[in-house]
Amino acid sequence: MRDLCKLSFKLARAALLSSILSAVWVTAALAHEVRPSVSDVLVGQDSVEIDLTLTAEALLSGIDLSSVQDTNDAPETEQYDALRALSEDALADQLRAAWGEIAAEIDVMAGDVRIPLELGSVEVEAIADLELPRSTKVQLRGALPAGDSAVTLGWAAEFGPLVVRQMNGDDDAYTGYLERGVASEALPRGATLTEGSGAVFLRYIVIGFEHIIPKGLDHILFVLGLFFFSLQMRPLLMQVTAFTLAHTVTLALASLGYVTIAPEIVEPLIAISIVYVAVENIIRPQLGWWRTAVVFGFGLLHGLGFASVLGDVGLEPGRFVVGLIAFNIGVEFGQLTVIALAFALVGYTFGKKSWYRPAIAVPASVVIACIGAWWAYERVFLG
Repeated sequence: MRDLCKLSFKLARAALLSSILSAVWVTAALAHEVRPSVSDVLVGQDSVEIDLTLTAEALLSGIDLSSVQDTNDAPETEQYDALRALSEDALADQLRAAWGEIAAEIDVMAGDVRIPLELGSVEVEAIADLELPRSTKVQLRGALPAGDSAVTLGWAAEFGPLVVRQMNGDDDAYTGYLERGVASEALPRGATLTEGSGAVFLRYIVIGFEHIIPKGLDHILFVLGLFFFSLQMRPLLMQVTAFTLAHTVTLALASLGYVTIAPEIVEPLIAISIVYVAVENIIRPQLGWWRTAVVFGFGLLHGLGFASVLGDVGLEPGRFVVGLIAFNIGVEFGQLTVIALAFALVGYTFGKKSWYRPAIAVPASVVIACIGAWWAYERVFLG
């Protein structure tokens, strides 16, 4: 039996290695991943100017970006793919033609007065491979009424998350991450709304936590894989510590631009990491240097995944250290919450039962491995 288990483990390891190589060489671009739009806002005394970077295909196809993380999960996915196949000029024309309907869902307010927005230039990113994500940049301008009423910006919840950045060269200028149709803070005319370090710190803690709960199902499954390895404090602590140290390193390096690996490589490997820890839970539940090293290595991958979130949100240069530390703390809070909930729901009640491992830990690891394997296949071969 022991020889059979060893053989099974070697076969599983070989299969995982093969999957890793496939992920590297057959890279499926995450062209369907929902990304936040970014608006750079300049509020003058008489006008407001907005440089908006968005995914035009998602807005034109009518996908509700507040309810999906991947456009493949939306009923309008065929329309989305058809729009992605258009040339840059054709997509820009489509956006101009539909602008009246889109602009009706963008709320720029000066006090109680709604500001009509004039569409300026439309630039669709030119890419060689339409399986890669592409952005569209539009310039908007609106005339402000007389007076000194401050300006707020927001848009419909179904347009997805929106980053609002007040631009005037001040590193302390306001940056907001808006979801569910929430409007920005009031931006003064001809001046800058600044944020204290405390407000920035709390905001990035929330962003980091939300990246785990509820948005980070892949990271949740990986942490649960660590949890179902053992309920003893030492093995769990060693794994979590290795994972934390690793993703902290790559999160910092990637955010600073020292390390760059394409998401189409990172995301399949994250899925494979989920499979690996779950399979090892089933076949070889032993804590040694190999397990710790593997968890550390996979932590490096997850750190690269976290860094893509910070890249989408946009860390202000003057608040980089504060935002980076706060985001990482939020991620840790999210991971510890997952472990605490798992212990409260499963470990505390059943952990000391003789049947805990065969009846709970192993079946749970099988489910985790199957989900991770499907994600790896989907991210590599289905895009």
